[in-house]
Amino acid sequence: MSLIQAIEDRMDKLTPQERKLSSYIIANTRETIKLSITQLAQASGCSTSTISRFCRLFHARNFSEFKLKLAVELTETPSINTYQDIVAGERLDHIISAITANNIRSVSDTAKLLDYSKLSEAIKTLHEAKRIDLYGIATSGIVASDLYQKLIRIGKNAAAFSDSHMQQTSASALQEGDVAIGLSYSGETNETIYALQIAKDQGAKTIAITKYGSSSLSSIADISLFISSSEVGMRRGDMASRMAQLHLIDILFVGLVSQYFDQYVPRLEQSYQMVKRYSKPTKNKT
Repeated sequence: MSLIQAIEDRMDKLTPQERKLSSYIIANTRETIKLSITQLAQASGCSTSTISRFCRLFHARNFSEFKLKLAVELTETPSINTYQDIVAGERLDHIISAITANNIRSVSDTAKLLDYSKLSEAIKTLHEAKRIDLYGIATSGIVASDLYQKLIRIGKNAAAFSDSHMQQTSASALQEGDVAIGLSYSGETNETIYALQIAKDQGAKTIAITKYGSSSLSSIADISLFISSSEVGMRRGDMASRMAQLHLIDILFVGLVSQYFDQYVPRLEQSYQMVKRYSKPTKNKT
């Protein structure tokens, strides 16, 4: 349940009143969606202003929208309730099942978090962009490179950077009409945050792809797109979250091509034909 897990993940960063509210919601999830904001305030011992602030913290405009998100999650029962961590000496068939379940759960949880209006805004922004910079460190850098390869196939002026100095150098050259996308699972990767802030200062439109909840990266972005925040543990963040990021950029790319079909499909076809033409093995001449 992504929203509840996002609340649990952020518990130690909340104010005492917000933690009190969180504890009530976690312990009484089904009851919470039946209450008005005044009733919840009385039941939890918190003020209505605390509840409103708490809802905005988790990307809901108001308590009604927060309850709707909570209700949607309650109606969907995943087959695997928790992400499975690495176990010493695990049998290979168990490893296969665990990794498969983790990836499916990550993609499924991410789909629940998608805000259609933000996705549409991001797609329109990418279409109108004169230039697109992609910033990501380590695993997020791999995802940034994947999106870069997609974008150049449809003729977009794009570049991906995983080196922090090059991220900042490129960001400083952006201007109005350009777009910068920062990818960071935690939302607290300093190198990516600095680059996105520089891009924003230069007048570029900024997009963050990060885990659900509040973070430094999402706070500075013009558009924030969220992936599942359900994973903790030894190495799961570099596995399932990568799948969630790839799932999201696939949605962005297909959405972009579909929305502006007549413009981008011919470019896709042209790039495919050129690669096919020049990838053919040459015959040895004797």
